Amino acid sequence: MKTGLTLLNICFFILVSCGTDNAKPDDAKSESTDQKTIITAKAIKSFNYTDYVLSPSAEKALANWEKYQELAIQINYLKKADLSFFNGDKDLLIKFIEEFKLALPENFKTNPIISRLAIIETSLYRLNENLILDNIDDDLKLKSVKEVLVAFSNLNYQINKKLERDKYNKIEAEY
Repeated sequence: MKTGLTLLNICFFILVSCGTDNAKPDDAKSESTDQKTIITAKAIKSFNYTDYVLSPSAEKALANWEKYQELAIQINYLKKADLSFFNGDKDLLIKFIEEFKLALPENFKTNPIISRLAIIETSLYRLNENLILDNIDDDLKLKSVKEVLVAFSNLNYQINKKLERDKYNKIEAEY
């Protein structure tokens, strides 16, 4: 009888201890996945904005602007959720932005394009800060990513617009 009572107590303790351990990790996992949004290519692709690309004449005109080409490559990586360039060292980003602005071709130094460069600069700094800090929500990080994409798209639009305007200004009347 004593062995039967001992076996019953052991089984009771095993059942009680097994029930409490399994409940806590499942609750913690479900809470963390509900609250945390992950920056993915799918989330970035779902942004609602107009993505302007360069016209063929603009691509030819900007072929020698190496920093623009580098930024365009990094923006394409950003669209695939590769944040390595944007969450890196701030000093490297500052150096890149300065070189980017200084290398602007002379024929593109107009007020609309210069203002778009300033907007890109601001949005790049903001994205860098939001990605580096741990206490920033992922929603705000996603919003910063969208700001960079919109700023770059608007720069492309202004470049296309300037080249088109220059093209039509060269047309003279035939009579």
